[in-house]
Amino acid sequence: MSFIWQLAALAWKQITRHRIRSFLTIAGVGAGMFLYSAVETMQDSLRVATEVQARDTTLVVYRENRFCPATSHIPEHYQPDIERVSGVVEAIPIQIVVNNCGASLDVIAFRGVPPEGLQRFNPDMEVLAGSFDEWKERSDAALLGEHFAKRRGLSPGDQFEAVGVRVYVAGIIRSEEAQDNNVAYVHLPFLQQASRVGLGTVTQFNVKVESADQLESVAAEIDELFASDAAPTDTRPEKAFFAQTAKDMIEMIHFTRWLGLGAVLAVLALVANSLLLVVKGGEKENAILQTIGFSRISVGGLMLWEGAMLGALGGAAGCLAAAVFFHWRKFTLGNEGLTLSLQPSLAVTLYGLGIALVLGLLASLWPAFVASRKPIIESLRAN
Repeated sequence: MSFIWQLAALAWKQITRHRIRSFLTIAGVGAGMFLYSAVETMQDSLRVATEVQARDTTLVVYRENRFCPATSHIPEHYQPDIERVSGVVEAIPIQIVVNNCGASLDVIAFRGVPPEGLQRFNPDMEVLAGSFDEWKERSDAALLGEHFAKRRGLSPGDQFEAVGVRVYVAGIIRSEEAQDNNVAYVHLPFLQQASRVGLGTVTQFNVKVESADQLESVAAEIDELFASDAAPTDTRPEKAFFAQTAKDMIEMIHFTRWLGLGAVLAVLALVANSLLLVVKGGEKENAILQTIGFSRISVGGLMLWEGAMLGALGGAAGCLAAAVFFHWRKFTLGNEGLTLSLQPSLAVTLYGLGIALVLGLLASLWPAFVASRKPIIESLRAN
């Protein structure tokens, strides 16, 4: 076991002795793993946004055959009828106004809700700055999700205008619901008038049911209730609604898997090429090592250690840089009023580090084989 660690120490000396070559290899691996981690962050954020879990008990009641908040108009008086459906705990009417219904990197989404119903419907909502009471008392006030506020550089007391709606920032909120962190909550009557849809009309209802097992049955009953009405509805679980409505954005994110695969192949080729150059330039050194007692397996093991170290160092640089980048920039993808926040996670970072280490080992297998099979005499004669 001690001999293995001695090989590791010798491999580290090889890396530090050829600093320029090692730095360029680590930088290249880091760039590849940064791209790979960015792709995995998008995939992981999408999975969290669309994967239904046992604790998910929210339905979205939308206007049937509508694709954008601007075209979904549902009478607000549907609320009592929805709340009478068996299994429904509570329903909240929501008016949504967005600056862009298509896929976009910077979506501004206003959500108008009854002031008295917001905290009751979202009890996990936490006010990070400002005052919830001030928001309730002032009709033009807005509660901004923390990611929304950071992107726009807004804080309590500021005013801003978008989509023809001018609001006063009363507070910054944080919620376990990803959508809440990327929108601006305002009073429902205020947004109805500002967006000129008129009082009594909303974009959708969010409905809480008693348990996740009732999502499908309650959704079917709600749609049946309004099937012959002037505004028929299409009701789906919140995450299924996201997956269906934002399908263009989801297809775009799925395509990025090919970029991740390209990054992995680039890292593999880069480390393998670097180690082959090490083998070619260090033929005499390897021959001397064998002459003083190193076995062929030990010479190959030295290459494996060097490849693993280069992969681990480059992976650490790239994966950690990606995590810091997404934490700092707070990127949000939006489509049809729905938002997907790209959030770094510890699991993605650790997974990327593991992938980089494995790639370093895989890339060093052939150089290790070449170094261990080279005849001593031939190596000593090398120029």
